Amino acid sequence: MKIKRFVAAGMRQAMQQVRDEQGPDAVILSTRRFEEGIEIIAAIDYDEALVREAAVHAMPAPAPAERPARPEPAVTHEVLAQLARTSAGGESAPALSSMRQELGSLREMLETQLASLAWNDLNRRDPVHASVLRQLTRMEIDADIAREVADELPPGLNSEQARYLPLGVLARRVAVSGRQLSTLEGVVAVVGPTGVGKTTTLAKLAAHAVLHHGAGRVALISTDHYRIGAGAQLGHYARLLGVPVYGVREASQLHSLLARLDDRRTILVDSAGMGAHDPRLVGQLNILRAAQPRMSPVLVLAANAHAQALEEAAQAYLPLQPAGCILTKLDEAPRLGGALSVLIRHGLRLEFTTDGQRVPEDIAAADVRQIVCRAARNHPAATGGNEIELAERFGRLAGATA
Repeated sequence: MKIKRFVAAGMRQAMQQVRDEQGPDAVILSTRRFEEGIEIIAAIDYDEALVREAAVHAMPAPAPAERPARPEPAVTHEVLAQLARTSAGGESAPALSSMRQELGSLREMLETQLASLAWNDLNRRDPVHASVLRQLTRMEIDADIAREVADELPPGLNSEQARYLPLGVLARRVAVSGRQLSTLEGVVAVVGPTGVGKTTTLAKLAAHAVLHHGAGRVALISTDHYRIGAGAQLGHYARLLGVPVYGVREASQLHSLLARLDDRRTILVDSAGMGAHDPRLVGQLNILRAAQPRMSPVLVLAANAHAQALEEAAQAYLPLQPAGCILTKLDEAPRLGGALSVLIRHGLRLEFTTDGQRVPEDIAAADVRQIVCRAARNHPAATGGNEIELAERFGRLAGATA
């Protein structure tokens, strides 16, 4: 039996050292958190009987009236001793905090080990399924969506089918509205967080509406009275297109204005861009709700945003029940997996995509197959999805379905 001590800044790094040096069959004998980080004592060729025998010989002989104690791992003795002292009032809060940290480390270590074992088992039992999960992870598809896509695939795929069929399933799961730029009608409110390109996108939509319906049948409305210069930017586009632009601050104003513009075929509403945690967001949503159900909100998301930011934006604007989604900045997005995951998770119907600043050229009706193929091309095969991350993402699921 070979025993070695490993020290690292965190549990994940320490476990990686154990796996790299001693392999998946290593046994953790103890773990300890101290000021510099985490200490793990691990062994290979572990002989439990030998360890127990050595522990018994190392202990002093018990007195006749005492019952021999069963040897246990040192970390268990330490935790139980701390618990006993704390229950008896012998130690203060720091002891309890230390005990909780130790238990947390043990739990993290156990979960990591179990996930790693389950992921390795999935690789052995169903290597094609595992390779699909690995491919989707490299595309930065979120774990829950990747699992659902992989579970939809038929059994018995060969390697070539496993390469392309997941992309088809992924594309099929993205809903598309089918709306065309030439048929853009009604009251459409462009909503979303700041910085996603709402005003420029609205100008592109307005230009196409003027092209197909005429300037006299189009009007623009802005509810953005927070951002300095927002009205000037929209006014500039309105003058170029020859259409009127109106500003509103309250729900009642929006409601009455829409009634006066009833003869317009297309009315586009430019809303204030606000993040998910902006306290003013509730007020902005209340203004827009006043125009429903006549008005259909369209959520604008930037394809180059971080996956968590996309998720938070979707959650923030879901109360408006968006009729569709516009994905902007495709030309600036190195990865598209996060955006695709959010669209699928929330059932957002993709309407248009933009890939540049030119008005009105850089906008098109959604082509999901093209987007998915682009997402597949954009990921380097050598990056993303290392085995530790894959075990953490899919190990528990693999263990549950084994």
